[in-house]
Amino acid sequence: MQIEEFLEEWHNDCDTLLVHTSGSTGNPKPLWVEKRRMEASARITCRFLGLKAGDTALLCLPLDYIAGKMMVVRSLVSQLRLTTVEPSSHPLALLPPSLQQIDFAAMVPLQVCQSLKNDEQRQRIMDIRQLIIGGGSIDDQLAAQLRDFPHAVWSTYGMTETLSHIALRRLNGPQRSEWYKPFEGVGLSVTAEGCLTIDAPAVHEGVLVTNDIVELRADGCFRILGRRDNVICSGGIKIQMEEVERLLHAYTDVPLMITRAPHPVLGQQVVMLTESDDREGLRNICRNHLPRYWQPRSIFTVAHLPQTATGKPARAEAEQMAVAHGMHG
Repeated sequence: MQIEEFLEEWHNDCDTLLVHTSGSTGNPKPLWVEKRRMEASARITCRFLGLKAGDTALLCLPLDYIAGKMMVVRSLVSQLRLTTVEPSSHPLALLPPSLQQIDFAAMVPLQVCQSLKNDEQRQRIMDIRQLIIGGGSIDDQLAAQLRDFPHAVWSTYGMTETLSHIALRRLNGPQRSEWYKPFEGVGLSVTAEGCLTIDAPAVHEGVLVTNDIVELRADGCFRILGRRDNVICSGGIKIQMEEVERLLHAYTDVPLMITRAPHPVLGQQVVMLTESDDREGLRNICRNHLPRYWQPRSIFTVAHLPQTATGKPARAEAEQMAVAHGMHG
């Protein structure tokens, strides 16, 4: 979708707009959302970040998804000067030379990672006054690189249904934290299964029960442990895929994913997919650093780890790959 097309849709007489979920846990699905709620969400974010009329904003995300659409809406609502570049893994390489200062940008972790590999782009990303990162988890390696950035860097929490984010956590400076702080007017609670429940009337009608397993503090801040759909139940022990990945990423930067496959005795087994051929090396890391029950029973090498269009791990596809590899030995 091009920006002209989106603006035409935004300014038409219809009160709602069609968006698509990202499909991180299954197939993307269409969703009709109210424009007034998108405007409300945009105002909340701009107020929180202190953005004002005339500030420059960068759109480098696809307009097919809510994150890209919301960057345009924030610019309209707060009268920001929006610069658009083609979505790519190196968005800052495409900036017009005349653009000196970027006050606000939203990126996915992949874009940030790739930008940090180039000296010129690294400087440009460090100069962004308010950088929000969403659409995927931020691993320890990336977090370490962002820690000393001179301007504010945030990780966002939200989903298509909440019209982008409802909470932010600071990734750099003295305010750095593992805990997400919800916006004003957002009520949070936890289900019996430990899943986060969101009551955010400004952006979503009714209470939204998520699949995110969290730890919720008395002050309303929360920490994400993983997704309910990403639990492996092996021999009665519940293993969170993201927790295993987090532990392993502390010892290797090899691209890998933890998934599951059926097991005749245990019910489910832990499986690792990797782009590396050094399966024995990975097995040793698992033996040395993972609890016994968390260790993958199988490690399969794949050409590419499955990802959604927005760069998140495609968990359903990973599981299918693990099952297929298991069947073919």
